[in-house]
Amino acid sequence: MTTILLCDDHVVVRAGLLALLGSEPDIEVLGEAGSGEEAVALAEKLRPDVVLMDLQLGEGIDGVEATRRITALPGRAPHVLVLTTYDTDADVTRAIGAGATGYLLKAERPEELFAAIHAAAQGRTTLSPPVASRVMAAMRGARPTLTDRELDILGQLAHGLGNREIARALFISEATVKTHLGRIYDKLGVDTRAGAVAVAKEQRLLP
Repeated sequence: MTTILLCDDHVVVRAGLLALLGSEPDIEVLGEAGSGEEAVALAEKLRPDVVLMDLQLGEGIDGVEATRRITALPGRAPHVLVLTTYDTDADVTRAIGAGATGYLLKAERPEELFAAIHAAAQGRTTLSPPVASRVMAAMRGARPTLTDRELDILGQLAHGLGNREIARALFISEATVKTHLGRIYDKLGVDTRAGAVAVAKEQRLLP
């Protein structure tokens, strides 16, 4: 049996979810909250396996802040599964950053919601397909792909070598070094040697 707490500021939405979840024998709803503050208080009191959390909650703290507080509760904190209509990059990033275990859109089929709830109870991540695509795109964009030669030159930059010294060390011409540097700058979104080294370290592109 997976126990859950509902948090949505729309009474009609909560009623619909209660009716839907009541049809699933392996899920028990322990309570419902209409605000972020109420969700945090009930999560601490009832200790459900999963908190089904909307992001936009009217006045008071939003779903992201409520998620942050719930996942930081002492002891065995409930897992938070976001259930929302919003799927912008900012919403997804903030929710996952706050500790949400999963991120589901309200357009998903009931069976997908049930599966996501059970997965969240076990600490497994579930993302709606559109959300998963955004996350993967963000991850690919966050870590630039450099060629082996570009990584070699980046490593030399990190050691403070100039173009002529890099050319000698790698047995290539200075012109070739400059060409590679231009490509490195473009991929990392920088325009200075120091900037390239800083971003490379931040992205863990250097050993």
